[in-house]
Amino acid sequence: MGGVPSTPRRGARPADTAEELIAMFVGEKSYPISSEFWKKLLELPHTFQWPQERVEQACQTFLKNNYHTRHLAKILIHMVLSLQESLSATSGSSTHSKAMNAAYISSVFLKYIIENGKSGTFEELYLILSEIDMDKDVLLMGQSIENFVMQGVLNFIGKSDPSAHSYILHHELLNFILVAMSTLLRSGPCLGPKGVHRFIDAAMSQDGDIVASVVRRLLLNFIGRSSMPFSSHYTIYSNGNQSGVLQRVGSAAANIVLLPYYTFNYLVSSSGEGPRSPLADISLHVLLILVHYRTYVTLDPSMTITDAEHVDSEFCLKQGSCFYDNPYSKALNSASDIEFNRADIEGNAHGESLVRLPFASLFDTIGLFLFDESAVLLLYSFVHGNFAFLEYILVRTDLDILDVYLHTNCLAILANMAPHALRLSSYASQRLVSLFDMLARKYTKLVEIKNDKGLNVSIGQAGGGMIAEDMSSDLYIYAEFLRIVLEILNAILTYALPQNPEVVYAIMHRQEVFQPFKNHPKFHELLENVYTVLDFFNSRMDMQQTDGEWSVEKVLSVIIINCRSWHGDGMKIFTQLRFTYEQESHPEEFFIPYVWRLILGHSFTFNTDAINLFPVDKPAIDKSAGEEAGSV
Repeated sequence: MGGVPSTPRRGARPADTAEELIAMFVGEKSYPISSEFWKKLLELPHTFQWPQERVEQACQTFLKNNYHTRHLAKILIHMVLSLQESLSATSGSSTHSKAMNAAYISSVFLKYIIENGKSGTFEELYLILSEIDMDKDVLLMGQSIENFVMQGVLNFIGKSDPSAHSYILHHELLNFILVAMSTLLRSGPCLGPKGVHRFIDAAMSQDGDIVASVVRRLLLNFIGRSSMPFSSHYTIYSNGNQSGVLQRVGSAAANIVLLPYYTFNYLVSSSGEGPRSPLADISLHVLLILVHYRTYVTLDPSMTITDAEHVDSEFCLKQGSCFYDNPYSKALNSASDIEFNRADIEGNAHGESLVRLPFASLFDTIGLFLFDESAVLLLYSFVHGNFAFLEYILVRTDLDILDVYLHTNCLAILANMAPHALRLSSYASQRLVSLFDMLARKYTKLVEIKNDKGLNVSIGQAGGGMIAEDMSSDLYIYAEFLRIVLEILNAILTYALPQNPEVVYAIMHRQEVFQPFKNHPKFHELLENVYTVLDFFNSRMDMQQTDGEWSVEKVLSVIIINCRSWHGDGMKIFTQLRFTYEQESHPEEFFIPYVWRLILGHSFTFNTDAINLFPVDKPAIDKSAGEEAGSV
């Protein structure tokens, strides 16, 4: 970056001033926290742009000099001080602007150090200041910088509602949190002991009020799905090579610019799903990491359970490790409906900070975005951990809003239970056959619509391809549902028929519903066993002599008698349909890599060579292209 003056030249253009201030930030000279330099740096205009190679050079210089200058720690402190100003009643947009610049510059250089640092414990961050460097008392006694930073950022997010003036600041802070937590990407499958991931561990140590307010705010951001405001205060910069607002902090620290710019390409997704909310999406990603993260410390093998309890009040042991409880997971699990407070009714006052949410809006929003795996994971987190939300779902009359997710899981449960089903009641048996009938009617209706020549849409017509695709998708889904129900019936008839005469009766009573599918190429094989059973019991019914009409009792009596002589002759044995999922005692080992995969595939970039959390497919090198280039 060369030798530059310590203060901007008089009459210098804004770009020249920015060049000098950034050079001072990454250079060798250390500026104390009280220096006017920080005020000038954070008040730079948002229109300043640098090409990627300049940003890369600045980051390399910064990585080399941060050991001496500790400028990363200092700008992080100034970010929190600006956020504290922003929360005051007299603050204006200028403090938002300073905080936003601090968050953005911090994200750029912090991310570069995380990606390129050589130490497995990220010592290159150098988040320790001497008393001389501090120059004034901003930290509490014994408080670490990372704890001070995360407390300030999370406190602002929890207490401040995103508005037209603060929307981009909120987004920038959430992006900073993602960057700060990206140390997880440098880890192996084992997440490492407490203290390695300093920022997320600091987030886990916040008090209950901050945790609850953050969980509530992130969920409200997801529900509200507010769009990015069009404001002349910020430069709207669009580049055809940029696919998203977060992509500016790429593997080379930043793709195009150094100070914030905002592109609206991200507001309309390329998949035609309609307008998206950058703040809602990044809020969900941050929440999922916070909720599913666990940290642990390695215990001395000689320690007893009693000794371990002194380490933390809530823990579980795993091969000599002590896992700390996750306060964000507890806050999400204790969330209650804003329209119904269980604690008030039951007099269950534990003094804990509860997250109050509009369950109706949450349910509807999740239902609208089930095409997004992140939303599905949020639904899983609520259903698995929050009994109040599970109860709310069960009393909804429009469960179809949860399309495919709920049905698939319910059918999977029935499929797993089917071989072991004993003495099913008449109601359960009838409902099982009725389920097949309902799905069959829906499937048949979809086939009729698809084959109706009057509704055919040519490929050239607008939307024709989408209609055809949606129709094919629905047909496939209902065909799979029908197959699973037939698998369930097959399992009961194959492995537990003598103990389930009511199932046999229900099949015989409604045998006409199977007839249209008897010769269907997708289903005929699975129906062979059903018709083997029908042929056996129908023939036994024909052999019986009875006075008057057949009653339910008489038919069931014949079925029970003949169940004793049933040997399963002619039945085909199919491989049992098994759906396996069981949340292990340490689900973070699955969820943390899974969430980061979703984030990296969505709106966040990271140096793939630095990722150790999960295997990364490297792009293949085109050798032929290289040979051709070499021959030119």
